[in-house]
Amino acid sequence: MRINLSNNRLAILTLFLLIVISSSCKKSPKPDITDNPTDRNGGSPATGTRTQLTLDSLFLYAKQIYYWSDAIPAYDVFNPRQYSSKSKPIDNYDDELFAISNLKINPATGKPFEYNGYGYPKYSRIDDLTQANPSATSAIRTANVDVDNNGYDVGIRPIFYLFRNSDKYQLFVTAVYPGSPAETAGVKRGWLITKVNGQTVGASYTNENETVFNSFSAASITIEGYNAIDKVPFSLTLNRASYKSNPVYTSKVIARSGKKIGYLAYARFARLSSSTGASDASLDPVFADFSAQGVTDLIVDLRYNGGGYVNTASYLTNLIAPSGTSGQTMFTELYNPLMQAGNATILANQPLLDGDGKIIRQNGKILTAADDNYSVAANTITFSKKGSLGGINNIVFIVTRNTASASEIVINSLKPYMNVKLVGDTTYGKPVGFFPILLENRYQVYMPIFETRNSKNEGGYYTGMVPDVLDEYDDPEYVFGDVRENYLAKALNVLAPSVTATQGVANTETRRASTVDFKSQQIRKVNPNSEFVGMIETRHSLKK
Repeated sequence: MRINLSNNRLAILTLFLLIVISSSCKKSPKPDITDNPTDRNGGSPATGTRTQLTLDSLFLYAKQIYYWSDAIPAYDVFNPRQYSSKSKPIDNYDDELFAISNLKINPATGKPFEYNGYGYPKYSRIDDLTQANPSATSAIRTANVDVDNNGYDVGIRPIFYLFRNSDKYQLFVTAVYPGSPAETAGVKRGWLITKVNGQTVGASYTNENETVFNSFSAASITIEGYNAIDKVPFSLTLNRASYKSNPVYTSKVIARSGKKIGYLAYARFARLSSSTGASDASLDPVFADFSAQGVTDLIVDLRYNGGGYVNTASYLTNLIAPSGTSGQTMFTELYNPLMQAGNATILANQPLLDGDGKIIRQNGKILTAADDNYSVAANTITFSKKGSLGGINNIVFIVTRNTASASEIVINSLKPYMNVKLVGDTTYGKPVGFFPILLENRYQVYMPIFETRNSKNEGGYYTGMVPDVLDEYDDPEYVFGDVRENYLAKALNVLAPSVTATQGVANTETRRASTVDFKSQQIRKVNPNSEFVGMIETRHSLKK
């Protein structure tokens, strides 16, 4: 869960509360929408401290809208106010949410569905809207680039590559965000950083990781090192700045064995450039080029794509889908029984917002989330073919443990209609999505609210999707689209086996054997919160 409201949306909601208060003075029949639920059928007391009341609210929302609400006991059994011992309110709310996330057990694993082994929920999250990235308008504001493509950093995705059975590591630039100060300065994926602010790094991950994190979080950083492939040195200072990015790292057409293979490296499912969802300035030119060049097969690189907007995932799926799929089921969102029946009355406390974060009105009335239709029929999404690339039957997705949520829904939705293969490491495993709940007009809560399944009722990949070609080594030494890069070489070999392609894979294996073979457990982010992980639903189907 990595999304936050914008400052603009926060202002809208504040105005919304004022409108409601004013309306209540006029004895209007409109619902009393506050940051504390008026629906207290969970048995919670109506009085208490600010923190206690918010703890109650968090419980009451989960009791009605959490996807696994059937596992949540009665108020007096759960006792939400027991989580009030810490000085910072958000720490108390995090503790309660973690307790909620541990209630539903996955029978396939014997562990909670939200278990991740790190002491916090795999999916649920609470964000404080007053903290961090001031440029972010909707994604987590500690993220480098949010899902509206707003960046506030130097523009580098630095990753620790730890040596096996050692505390030593290498610090690689694994991505450079388009439009960032780093891109402007010429920084490339594949750069190996050996010094940060004049200090040599790489000797001890245990002793140095916090210093490196703080350095990349600062307003300015100086990095030195060399390009991992040709050993060309670099030394430059980067200054943090606000910038508008692009979710497309790169795209190209690769000729191989008589085929023209389109390659797209995609960072995040950012908000579509068209508010109507009819077009997108980032994706449309890529697929128009693929069509013009007669692309026959596709490779979509989602290795660092943690998700984003569901409607953008649907848009990309429609660009990829074969001709003739329009009208057929893409996927279905399944809510809990109370939600499906339209009886989650607590949602009357949350305004219904459109994809731009604006309050939705109908006949002058401010609508709430309780006015939305959560039935299966209303939440079955069908194909509507986009673009002119219609003859693709074979597609390979490059994936890693960073590939999550909206990325996984694209893969799962296409499986019934195309020959889909995966290359890389097992994905994150997040078949659930959410929409945000606002508490205290400050804290944004994200918890699993719906699960997605494809047209064959396939889903439930909570432990991740296992690739057809499994390889834990995410090669950081080459730029995106370089056919020598480990995952791309393997993906090409799936689509067009040839002497050249096979030799490329062999060369990669030989190089890795002669240097270092890093497994996924040895690859760690400098900033664990640097990328969005989630699936955001902004579409609505109102009750009739």
